[in-house]
Amino acid sequence: MTFTRYAIYFAPPHGVAWSRFGTSWLGWDMETGEALPHPEVGGLDIAAITATPRKYGLHATMKPPMRLAEGCSQADLETACATLAASQAPVTLEGLQLARLGRFLALRPLGDESALNALAAACVRDLDPFRAPAPEAELERRRANGLSPEQEQNLLSWGYPYVLDQFRFHITLTGKLPKPDLPAVEAALQAHLIPLLPAPFALTDLALMGEDAEGRFHLIHRYALTG
Repeated sequence: MTFTRYAIYFAPPHGVAWSRFGTSWLGWDMETGEALPHPEVGGLDIAAITATPRKYGLHATMKPPMRLAEGCSQADLETACATLAASQAPVTLEGLQLARLGRFLALRPLGDESALNALAAACVRDLDPFRAPAPEAELERRRANGLSPEQEQNLLSWGYPYVLDQFRFHITLTGKLPKPDLPAVEAALQAHLIPLLPAPFALTDLALMGEDAEGRFHLIHRYALTG
């Protein structure tokens, strides 16, 4: 398969209960490249609730999607990912919790995030030589909602505003919801997903992802953190 962009994700283990539910909730399995039926939960229109994040799959972004720089190949990127993962240790936190990020719902980590943030920063910095400059139209789209001076500098330096000191690890579960809809969706996730979440929560590998021509992301390879 030919990919238009690449990204580095935390991708939850494929076979565990919380990952199975979350993948079905979104309706896209990155590992198999298959659309999935949504669970029937509380009469919710889950297809509509998850329409925006579906194509990205159940994940947390560590290195945002990027086009390959001229002269770089997927094989080169795979080698760099293996080298990076071999230099980084696994990260363990207390667990995960459901959180509101504006009008989105996501899973956020519990506990000290410093090691997690350092791992994400290494992904951003070490793999940046493989990133082609973002088109001007993409930069303007990122600026549309307003950026702080630090976010603007990140956009220019790294192609994305919310990296390094602006990074917040999160596993997106919904699109932007109308405020009146948030409590019902929160309640459904609290009832069906939260009891399945691991405690502690461990991040033991990095996932190289590829975006297909329709904008859906596929798992290319997992790289164990062995540093």
